[in-house]
Amino acid sequence: MSVWFVTGASRGLGAEITREALDRGHGVIATARDASAVLRAYPQQPDGLLAVNADVTEPQQLTAAVEAGLAKFGRIDIVAGNAGYGLVGAIEETSDEAARALFDVNVFGVLNTLRATLPTLRAQRSGHVLNIGSVAGFATAPAVGLYGASKFALEAISEALHGELAPLGVRVTIVELGGHRTDFLSSLSMRVEPASIADYAAAAGPVREALTGYDGRQPGDPVKAAKAIVDITENPEPPLRLQLGADALERIEAKLDLVRRELHQWRHVALSTGT
Repeated sequence: MSVWFVTGASRGLGAEITREALDRGHGVIATARDASAVLRAYPQQPDGLLAVNADVTEPQQLTAAVEAGLAKFGRIDIVAGNAGYGLVGAIEETSDEAARALFDVNVFGVLNTLRATLPTLRAQRSGHVLNIGSVAGFATAPAVGLYGASKFALEAISEALHGELAPLGVRVTIVELGGHRTDFLSSLSMRVEPASIADYAAAAGPVREALTGYDGRQPGDPVKAAKAIVDITENPEPPLRLQLGADALERIEAKLDLVRRELHQWRHVALSTGT
């Protein structure tokens, strides 16, 4: 049995990961701002489930959740940093308040989670960190640039963390999700800045409209995504990056092709600055 520490476990992909891990006989420390929402899904609470109130923007709450988990299970093996939300708006249209609030959850919330859990994994010289990212963290688009920026940051954190933790026996994987039929595009998980600058209507407007009509029609099955995520933790050599969804593969391959074309086209300029 492994012991999971899951943030944002009350709904969406976090709830599916929690369910999949429990179904396989693992223990789960399921954290959410309202842990009662986790418990409502399990009228007869499984022995392997510990639901704990923890807002990822509150480090003390995460520390308390880790302590409660260790008291019950004695260890933590897998940390799934899933808590986060989306933000729609052109870069210039997005307020400083909205951008900072987004980064507080999507970036600093992950850092808070890592600071709370990594001492346990390091002491054990084993474990697996799963940071739930997005294809938008590899290839972003108009109207979702700030959300993409928060997930780009998660890519950098995960890549560096991979190198820092590998000598200690702790693995790191960032999950680059495509569109899955969770409630991510609903008002529960997506905040929208007003379309206040007419000049951006042509570039950002179609993305705004597409996202509005996309909720519930995403191609990805969150149950299958959760299964794939739990599966990867059972692989002795998990990848640093795991893409989930045909749309994720398509966007990432297109970005790689673009970067390679531009690299080739402008190679002479890059080399011209050498001694």
